[in-house]
Amino acid sequence: MNRSFSRKKRVLLFSKHKILVVIAAFIISFFTMCIVVGVMTSLEPNYRVSSTTIKKWTSNVEEAHFLSLFILENRIFKEALPKDEPELDLWKVLFEVGANIRLHDVRSLVSREIPGFSTYDNQILIAGQGTDYTNLTVESNPPLDVVLEERDATMPEEKPDPTPPKEPVAEKTTGDKEVVYIYNTHNRESFLPHLPDVSDPNGAFHHEVNITKVSDQLAKDLEQQGIGTTVDGTDIGAILVNNGWDYSAHSYKASKSVVETALTKNKDLNFVFDLHRDSMRADVTTINIKGKKYAKLMFVIGGDNPNYEQNLALASALHEILEKKYPGLSRGVQMYGGAGRNGVYNQDVSGNALTVEFGGVDNTMDELYNTSEVFAEIFSEYYWDAEKVSGQ
Repeated sequence: MNRSFSRKKRVLLFSKHKILVVIAAFIISFFTMCIVVGVMTSLEPNYRVSSTTIKKWTSNVEEAHFLSLFILENRIFKEALPKDEPELDLWKVLFEVGANIRLHDVRSLVSREIPGFSTYDNQILIAGQGTDYTNLTVESNPPLDVVLEERDATMPEEKPDPTPPKEPVAEKTTGDKEVVYIYNTHNRESFLPHLPDVSDPNGAFHHEVNITKVSDQLAKDLEQQGIGTTVDGTDIGAILVNNGWDYSAHSYKASKSVVETALTKNKDLNFVFDLHRDSMRADVTTINIKGKKYAKLMFVIGGDNPNYEQNLALASALHEILEKKYPGLSRGVQMYGGAGRNGVYNQDVSGNALTVEFGGVDNTMDELYNTSEVFAEIFSEYYWDAEKVSGQ
């Protein structure tokens, strides 16, 4: 009898102890969660875990693994999974995310160990003819004093305005509306054929003979297609000087305020093009089509901006039209982004914002103007088709 009572007492004490442990664990977990949430929300924005950070982590995970997770909830996603794809390997996923290494991509193993190899970590979204990881765009980032240095230049001849067409284009015109905005973040990027005393691509800069002339010509060519266009002539270099900013680190910061102001003042602006020139040489940036020389184009997408997918859709559409009508003129679509890079390029200002590389340091203005005319032609085809579909 006493033994049975003692046993019941021990069971009761154990049960009370277990309940107390559960309650204590709950209280500790609750307060721990409150503390963690409090710390996370009180941190400076620069130190918080942002959507961009999450994107960087998940970019190291194979697409098939995401599909495998979706399949656990909805079997219909199994149709999209390649037949030869193995089942989800949870440990592999955890390793790729934790170690920041993509087992399916050997470049991730060596890109941080070999100087300069990180260049090959850029992503080719659409490869044009001859485009590979050895000839992607190269951006010159010299000190600001080199960019602003005074140099002699040969002034290119202005392209004569085309003869007005016999048939009016009023039925295809934006009227008084300016729908395209063109600007140049690196507005002093110039071209070696017009700089007689310069041979180094890193010194190809000039205050007047530069990429802005291509922007001006493109605006004229777009207007000929009935598309209202405005060109911003702000000297970004002067803004950098006035603020004591670095050329490579702050150029896009300087130009973004200019773009945002323009878009605020004119709500009709729907397409935003930032024109640059590449530092690659003539063999990569020049093409001869039917006896006429053109400067090649490359579309660059910022992989870390919220409008990434819409920007990519626009670049893809323009590349396809170019490839159909002028094969080889487009080098393709390239994505920049990731740690240590500017993965936005002001493309967060609009879903129709693109960075377009017009030729390279060895191209002449004649070649660039030829490409400007073609770009205006293919863009107008895209624009008017889009207007027709939207019913506007």
